[in-house]
Amino acid sequence: MQAQFGFSHEVGIIAGPTQFRSDFGQRYNEENNIGNTGYGIGLIHYINFSYRADCNCYTADNYFNDHFKLRSEISYNKTQLNHFGEWVNPSRTGIDARRLRAHSGEAENFDVGMQLEYFPLSIRAFSSHTGGWAPFVSLGAHYTLANPKQYTTFARSGTISDENVFNPDNIYAPWIAASGGEYPINTDPINTWSVVTSIGTRYKLTILSDLMIDLRFQYYFSDWIDGLNHKLPSNKMNDVLVWLNVGYIYYLD
Repeated sequence: MQAQFGFSHEVGIIAGPTQFRSDFGQRYNEENNIGNTGYGIGLIHYINFSYRADCNCYTADNYFNDHFKLRSEISYNKTQLNHFGEWVNPSRTGIDARRLRAHSGEAENFDVGMQLEYFPLSIRAFSSHTGGWAPFVSLGAHYTLANPKQYTTFARSGTISDENVFNPDNIYAPWIAASGGEYPINTDPINTWSVVTSIGTRYKLTILSDLMIDLRFQYYFSDWIDGLNHKLPSNKMNDVLVWLNVGYIYYLD
């Protein structure tokens, strides 16, 4: 790549907490969003268009080279999922409230993708000295390999739970009523695309290294990422991941 293009490269690692916003719990409920928190980790690579590794010099002075970087990523995130909100309040003692409280899941995703990052301030100026800040926004697409899991411990009074989430007697009855014949739970692995956008900033730690903080919003083109896809009015959007990550980036050349 250096022989053909001459651009310099950066590598890094990212990690941080995630919120998986899905069909578990009430949508737009902060107790639910905070409760369904997991973690993500990843390896990232940048093509830096502002500097040429083959001549140890800056590239031609144009706007794109001084304000954009191309980021590629391999990442992994995992979130344990439970129901939060009024429908699982302990004051509710009906059978469906008990079914919801007994139901849980897990979202586990591998991601591969790219984002184009835009830096409104000069990349060259940021690279020239330590202690500076470089805010950015990004937009890109990722290919996601999801491996969802679903569980239940529900049992009727006086019976032993068979812990079978594919037994309609064990899951929330309104999901079945609204399903239109499609069972609302499917734990088969799924591959899908997602769109990723983020806002963040870098801090110049040394001439050859940066710290980064990045808040990501990832929208999946599927509603089966968590293994649950019921048809109630609260399930109007596909699954979403919010990830606050901190990273360390090293300049290779």
